[in-house]
Amino acid sequence: MPVRACALLGLLAAAPSAAFVAEEDGFSLSGSVRARYETLDRQARAGFGAPDDLLAFRTIVGARYRAGAVELGAELRDSRAYLAERDSPISTGEVNALELVQAYVRARVGTAATLQAGRFVLSPGSGRLVADDSYRNTTNGFTGFRLDLGEEDDAGPAAVLFAVLPQNRLPDGRDALLANRVAVDRESFDTVLIGGVGTAPLAGARVQGGYYLLSERDGGRATRDRRLHTLTARLLRDPQPGAVDFDIEYARQFGRAAASTAAAAPRQTVSAFYLHAEAGRTWAGPWQPRLSVELEWASGDGPGRRYGRFDTLYGSRRSDLAPSGIYGAVGRANIISPALRLEVEPGPRTDAFVAVHGLWMDSATDAFATSGVRDPAGAAGRYVGTQVEGRLRHWLLRDRLQFEGNFAWLAKGRFYRAAPNSPGTANTHYLSLALTAFF
Repeated sequence: MPVRACALLGLLAAAPSAAFVAEEDGFSLSGSVRARYETLDRQARAGFGAPDDLLAFRTIVGARYRAGAVELGAELRDSRAYLAERDSPISTGEVNALELVQAYVRARVGTAATLQAGRFVLSPGSGRLVADDSYRNTTNGFTGFRLDLGEEDDAGPAAVLFAVLPQNRLPDGRDALLANRVAVDRESFDTVLIGGVGTAPLAGARVQGGYYLLSERDGGRATRDRRLHTLTARLLRDPQPGAVDFDIEYARQFGRAAASTAAAAPRQTVSAFYLHAEAGRTWAGPWQPRLSVELEWASGDGPGRRYGRFDTLYGSRRSDLAPSGIYGAVGRANIISPALRLEVEPGPRTDAFVAVHGLWMDSATDAFATSGVRDPAGAAGRYVGTQVEGRLRHWLLRDRLQFEGNFAWLAKGRFYRAAPNSPGTANTHYLSLALTAFF
């Protein structure tokens, strides 16, 4: 679809999928279009070229019809990318043209429950394991059933339960991606995701517990035949002016997975973990600055028969770690990253943050995070470098037109200097500039 057609199709909005958006019956239409330019001067991932540029367009059109306790919804997303070279890391994270990501029926069951069936997006709990990714040019879609009990934002307990088939974004070949070809995403019982997250108030804070089961097998494509159980526990208090807040989440992952996607690859027992720990304080007054200290720790694979690399499933990385897009080197696997973050709100239309992350590896013999850079001998050590990243958002027209800028600077350390497949020792600089129009 030409870019002009994308612009005419719509301008944003996808409805949240957990609850009815409006109390009124009838038909509603909303949407957005985002244009984003990304540039990268030097590569931080193995196997890709640099410099690299990408012009990405994402159009979303959502329609809903509500009659009493029943709602019908549909959402069309058109995600396309231009300017990419053949050695670019472009993937289905950037391209998924003209896809009906959501098509569902939702109904109230009693006074406090909502049942949803069809195609939809999911963001249970923190979004670190399953998320409707707003920064990435494409999102994660699922087909199946979802049951919501209560509302997480209310004072009482709430839960979300789901049994879904993840949508496999298509096409996924490089030529097709570079050409922005259209193909219908598919789901099958070869990959199944089942789980739930419960939330309850606790002494001025909230406690969450979650369970996720991912089961996959070879069908139309080769997989690692993962059967992963992930248990999570989380304690959090939301930021408030003049108060201390915190967010602590621990995940334990176990099960089995093949060593590779090869049919004869040996099966390994999985034992992995993830920890997010964050504490901050917000000051009242102008700009409402919030200063926080954070730790991201995701296990990596080491020597031995057990597989120790944490699998983030369908989670989003932007809020905790770094931008994705053509940068995408820092993710939730084999990483130890203490950080210091400063957030400000200069006015009701503007917000910004800057964060400094130290980067180490949990295992010296595994690939660092999502970079693909690895020293199997472990001689390159665990110190990866320092990342400085941030974001600025400003409503040019309130609720209608928003500017967003993101940047990341990766100062490479000893690991990048010594790893045998390092893309180079020169520091990496990434910048993205976006405009999103809403209706």
